Amino acid sequence: MKCLKCENKAVFEIRRHRAAFCKEHYILHIQNQVAKAIKKFRMFPPKTKLLIAISGGKDSLALWDILLDLGYNVHGLYIDLGIDEYSKRSKEKSIDFKESRQATLHTISLEKIYGIGIGNISKKTSRKFCSICGIIKRYIMNKTALLGDYYAVITGHNLDDEAAALFGNLMGWQVDYLRRQHPNMPPKKGFARKVKPLCRLGEREMAAYCVLKNIDYIIEECPMSKGASSITYKEALNTLEAKSPGIKDHFYLGFLRGGQEYFKDTKDEKEDEEAELNPCEFCHQPTYAAGKCNFCKQMEKANIDPLKIHDEIKSKVTT
Repeated sequence: MKCLKCENKAVFEIRRHRAAFCKEHYILHIQNQVAKAIKKFRMFPPKTKLLIAISGGKDSLALWDILLDLGYNVHGLYIDLGIDEYSKRSKEKSIDFKESRQATLHTISLEKIYGIGIGNISKKTSRKFCSICGIIKRYIMNKTALLGDYYAVITGHNLDDEAAALFGNLMGWQVDYLRRQHPNMPPKKGFARKVKPLCRLGEREMAAYCVLKNIDYIIEECPMSKGASSITYKEALNTLEAKSPGIKDHFYLGFLRGGQEYFKDTKDEKEDEEAELNPCEFCHQPTYAAGKCNFCKQMEKANIDPLKIHDEIKSKVTT
């Protein structure tokens, strides 16, 4: 099989595009896809300070590498959740990459700040692991972006992730999520902009990019994510993709092009627009609830001082 661009021997085939590329042109193809997504969805201007959430996995490290190669000023944020060996290994991969690219990486450790990891916090709050994990990570990412004056928070959600999320939202007719699902979520009254530049690229494509660029990443999935519904949705979509290459692309990007408009201008949307964001009475982060935000409520259940995280983040991004 020959490369689509130069007719040299191809190293990777992308069936949904009916194309194959040599090493050089494959790397360029992936970087061009990211650049196109940034431009198409107007994610961020060239000369801005950006923050990318790093997990030590293929997607976040590959995306960080791509953005650096494209010339963006992007700092990493690694949240050490304290998941035993998994967190130790993922942190090592993140630091190794940071050093290889001489980049900036902020590391926030729950155990350093609170003395306990995410597992014990989950037990104390009586919430499912993925639920409390999401609350904590979103809070830290938003707080870091605001305190560090970053233009946007970048995450490594890829096409498979976004298609699975869309599938799940449709299965449950989650109209509020359907009308908000987008690779560029603009800032809103204390919430930082969130963008997903890998929305045009699948998991296999990112794994291949890491292999070709010699990016060492943690292969294992989070051990606490077993049984997550998103995994089931991905498996179903992978079965369809194997029979009809490009179906995930058509499903997700087609939704953004024309399907999402059918969920706009609903009563719920108008009510959401009219709803007022209030500052949390404890940490002053925005919340739709009266009184304390969800993060502060959960931390109090775990007998943790929510403000400790503020001081730790501030010390990282202002030094």
